[in-house]
Order: sequence, then C-alpha cells, then structure tokens
Amino acid sequence: MLEKQTIVAAFYQFIKLDDLAALRAKLLVFCEQQKIKGTILLAAEGINATVSGSRTAIDQLCAFLNGDGRFENLEYKESLYDKDPFYRMKVKLKKEIVTLGVPGTDPNSKTGKYVSSGQWNELISEPDVFVIDVRNDYECEIGSFKNATSSNTKTFRDFPDYVKNNLNPAKHKKIAMFCTGGIRCEKASAYMLEQGFDDVYQLHGGILRYLEEIPEEKSLWEGECFVFDGRVAVNQSLDKGDYEACYSCRHPVSIEDRQSEHYLEGVSCPKCFHTLSPDRRERLHERQKQVRLAEQKNMQHIGARQQN
Repeated sequence: MLEKQTIVAAFYQFIKLDDLAALRAKLLVFCEQQKIKGTILLAAEGINATVSGSRTAIDQLCAFLNGDGRFENLEYKESLYDKDPFYRMKVKLKKEIVTLGVPGTDPNSKTGKYVSSGQWNELISEPDVFVIDVRNDYECEIGSFKNATSSNTKTFRDFPDYVKNNLNPAKHKKIAMFCTGGIRCEKASAYMLEQGFDDVYQLHGGILRYLEEIPEEKSLWEGECFVFDGRVAVNQSLDKGDYEACYSCRHPVSIEDRQSEHYLEGVSCPKCFHTLSPDRRERLHERQKQVRLAEQKNMQHIGARQQN
C-alpha cells in the first residue's frame, strides 16, 4: 500500500452569508493556488465542503477561513488517504447547503440536542429511543448502527414525507438520529422540532467522528460508511473500504456484487444491469475499452475521471 499523504477535510457551518459571489471567487482562487481539490457549497444559510490536499494546503485553507471571522465555529473533521479522491476544485452557489426543500427550516434558530460519540452507545441502547438513519437508502444498505431504522429516502428531500408517513410525536417521544458528518441531522432535527417532536437528539459530528473516536471493540456500527468521494466507503478505521462505485448507476458495489455475472467493470452492476438500453450498454463498453487503453499507456482517461 502507498504511504498515506493526502488530507481529506470535511466541514460545514450554518451561518448567515450575504456576499456569496465575492466569497465564491476568493475561495476558488485560494484553493486553486493551494492545489486543493473537491467541492465547496455556499448558500445564504452557510458553508458545506469536502476537499483534499496536502497537509500544508489544508492548514492554509483553515487559516484562511478562520481569518474571515465568520467561520470560527466550523464543524470540522479530516482523514487520510493514499491518493487524491477528487479531480478538480468546484465552489458552487446553492439555495441550501444541504437540500431539505422546506423553506424556513433554520438550524441557526434551533436543532436537536447534541450527543457526543462517547454518549451515543448508551443513548441508542435505551429501549424507549427510536433511532433513525437519515441518510439515503443506498448509504444505509452498506452500513448503519445496530437496531437503527432507515428513513428509506432516495434523496434528503424525501425526509419530510418519511416523517409525515411514519412518525408521530405522541408515539415517538424520544428520537435519536445520525448521518455521515452531522449536517443532515442539523436540518432534520430542526424540521422535526417544527413538527412537534420535543425530545430529539443528534450524533455530534456524525458517523465519521464516531468511527474516529470509538474503538472498534466498543463500536455499535455495523458495516462500512458511504462517503461522497473517490473512496466510496470507509471502514471502522476510516481507511478505504471494500466497496467500489458502479460507473453506470453510481451505487456502491460490494465484493460479492463484483462476482455477479451482471457486474461488468465500467458498464453495469446487479442493481442496474436490466435497466440499461442496448445503446447505452454499447457506449459504456466502448468507454471502458478506452479507459483500459489509457491505463496501458500510463495515461488518465477523462471517462475514468468522471467515474469519481
């Protein structure tokens, strides 16, 4: 294995921003100068990012943000990887930094009660606590906390419908929720408080901080954790896991899936094999052939870049 040398930093903060265009320009120039790659989302409600770069570059970015004066309370975490999981730098302006689609839901005003990693096991082991995984269905499939209930959402926009159709403040009196890094829980818990749920808790720092702070022998996490970069998923040690991404449908593909006759590298996996038209299948076969030719010449094919 190659020596780990790339820092993958994920951070967010809900804070009122009113100079989005100017801030976007400054961040893009700065990150490109530091050879940082990844994505930063900016909205009137705050900032959300996952980026990668050298130790020096990431430290410089943190100093740049702290120097702004508004980003002193970033929810920040990082991990190591033996290569860069991103191929370019993007800074995007959005309506929301995490899209719930419910106007007025403001984590700056109210959120659920934060629970530390060290307190989480005890909380979710209480018999009267209803534990919700607020991530999307394909994320939940590859790993989750013991006894957690999936919200069965395709996108985070579906979460309000899940609450409406499955939860009742009179029945579900004590709720604990979690997500990858904590940001979706900020919005989800704020929304649930608006709907009349009084006792709502959220895992502070999300699954990634929990895996960082809780030893595997004491962990109640089962499986791997999906991440939105080239690693696809990380294991209990926050190293790259066993999953790869299907180029066609982008779903995580396990070792077992890759043994299936319906798995063709760069073309299909068991989840999407029967949905591909003959024309698309042929185009994907041709793209994969070009990727392999480029690899033989030690070149990077643009289609391989798109895969990540």
